[in-house]
Amino acid sequence: MKIRSLMIMAITGLMLVSLTTSVCAAPRKYKMTTQTPEGVLIPDQVETRLGTLKFFDGVPTAETAQKIWDQQDFSRAVECMIMNTPAASLVGFRRGIREYGPDNETAIWWKERLDSKGLLLTGNTTVIYLFMWLDTHKGPVVLETPPNVLAILDDFWFQYVGDIGNAGPDRGKGGKYLLLPPGYEGAIPEGYFVLKSPTYGNWFALRAFAVDGSYDQGIENIETKLKVYPLAEKNNPKPVQLHNLSNKYINTLHSQDITFFEEVNEVVQEENPESWDIEVLGMLASIGIKKGQPFAPDARMKKILSEAAVVGSATQRAILFRNRADDVVIWPGSKSWELGFEGGSHEFERDGARLINARVRFHYYATGITPVMVKPPVGAGSQYVIGLRDADGEILNGANNYKVHVPANAPVKRFWEVTVYDNQTRCMLQTDQRLPGVTSLQKDIVQNADGSYDIYFGPEKPEGKANWVQTIPNKGWNMLWRVYSPTQVWYDKTWRPSEIELVK
Repeated sequence: MKIRSLMIMAITGLMLVSLTTSVCAAPRKYKMTTQTPEGVLIPDQVETRLGTLKFFDGVPTAETAQKIWDQQDFSRAVECMIMNTPAASLVGFRRGIREYGPDNETAIWWKERLDSKGLLLTGNTTVIYLFMWLDTHKGPVVLETPPNVLAILDDFWFQYVGDIGNAGPDRGKGGKYLLLPPGYEGAIPEGYFVLKSPTYGNWFALRAFAVDGSYDQGIENIETKLKVYPLAEKNNPKPVQLHNLSNKYINTLHSQDITFFEEVNEVVQEENPESWDIEVLGMLASIGIKKGQPFAPDARMKKILSEAAVVGSATQRAILFRNRADDVVIWPGSKSWELGFEGGSHEFERDGARLINARVRFHYYATGITPVMVKPPVGAGSQYVIGLRDADGEILNGANNYKVHVPANAPVKRFWEVTVYDNQTRCMLQTDQRLPGVTSLQKDIVQNADGSYDIYFGPEKPEGKANWVQTIPNKGWNMLWRVYSPTQVWYDKTWRPSEIELVK
């Protein structure tokens, strides 16, 4: 029995040796066999951030393939969020406007200046805002605009269509504009400035300014001279319905959960495919957003999209608040201030390439695209600088006290202003102050003897007279520094405010 067992063990050992030799032996060479370059093949088992991936001679197992498809759907959903936040932003804005009435005849405005009650991305407290949603599905739309306004029109993908007013062809005198639908081939009557948009839906934003410290003229111009109507109704146009939202709540924000994808689906279904990038539309189609088809993700896809929305939001917040771009610093050595537009292009292009992170950084934070916000003529337009961190590069905390020193002779023809925002919503910080900002236009601004200014930020007002913006303990905040009609000195960078200094 013992000898038999030893014989069996010996035979088994020989079989194992034979099998091992067979497995480890070099593959047989055939007549057509050539050398395979390195880096072409994949092992049968690979360790990755997705875990262990398994293959049979290059073909993923069923389990590995499912893992890959889940990752593919997830990563594409995140990228779709990054690439299409501008469109979702306008869906949110349109939803807010439509609460007050139909397209082409409903305007929301802030007759007493924009305040912190409404949820709008990074508006400012110094001008009168007005917004409308214009739709050309039924034909061209006419805009008769008042004088001395700064207005823009952007399409449904938040691409620039045209300037109106002070920076537009009417040069601030007021004018008649004709907005044409995509592919319009009808007759174009004379006497209009023509706007051609690639989309049917369009966002119209208008700002009116104070004249000699009073907004009365701007208010009257809007109430008496703003007209919007279909060209087909030019002989009997309906008046614009103005809804004053001063001190009222409104939500114009896009979603950051799974409903974000439903918002983008609205744009895909309503607009012609030629209006947007074919590659991005292909990515949207790969996660179930296809023109002419219902967006109906199953349970698996809903789970993936819900997680992608969280990661997509986190990605955009990292791009905004922890930006790693090297061309956003306006003043050398500054840790507090960054340029609002990275790359110096309203189309976010540089050297023939799209700056994707720059585009999402802007649209996650703000609204409105026009060249005059990026490279305005000297003495015209506006410039934007974001204050995200203190002098040491730390995120701003509402529990702390900070100070910014504004030297005398700010290089602006119109005015400068600072507005404070909530890091979560990117809307005006909601405190006891209706207008959370400081502007050179305000009558009670405190000026130093040498013509400079000091602005304080914190939960409690400093003693005595002070320019102060209230913050909320342990809530993060940021600010936008706006200069309207900057002079050459601004572009020379020989004048600058201080860093955002922590006051201990």
